[in-house]
Amino acid sequence: MPSPNRLAWSATIHCLTGCAIGEILGLVIATALGWDDLPSLLLAIGLAFVFGYALTIRPLVASGMPLPRAGRLALASDTLSIATMEIVDTAILLMIPGAMAAGLADPLFWGSLAVALGIAALVAYPVNRWLILRGQGHALVHEHHPAVHDRH
Repeated sequence: MPSPNRLAWSATIHCLTGCAIGEILGLVIATALGWDDLPSLLLAIGLAFVFGYALTIRPLVASGMPLPRAGRLALASDTLSIATMEIVDTAILLMIPGAMAAGLADPLFWGSLAVALGIAALVAYPVNRWLILRGQGHALVHEHHPAVHDRH
């Protein structure tokens, strides 16, 4: 098993990837449709969880694990990391003046999102490390199929 630091970093990058895909997609859709802040954030957060879980479930199912079991494992391994990242990311987006009102062509939209996701990843890293040291989080995924985690 890789070191807790390496596993935590890998878990954080995995979480960041799912969160970024979901958030960017959600905010692009909501911005293009002219939605207000609350529905925009709810869509972005919801899609961040969907994509975060999907990135864990897909390789587990591909390795032969039944979908219900892979889903339960994804919930157990990813929920706290994704929630941490989404809380931090959303708070930062709301604190940056004009970020939620910026259009898709505005550098403020993309810059705010990049800064918020980057800071959220830095906050999620110690959470993932703490989980891994307790045999939780992505340690659960690694335990069931080491090759799955090594790809993240």
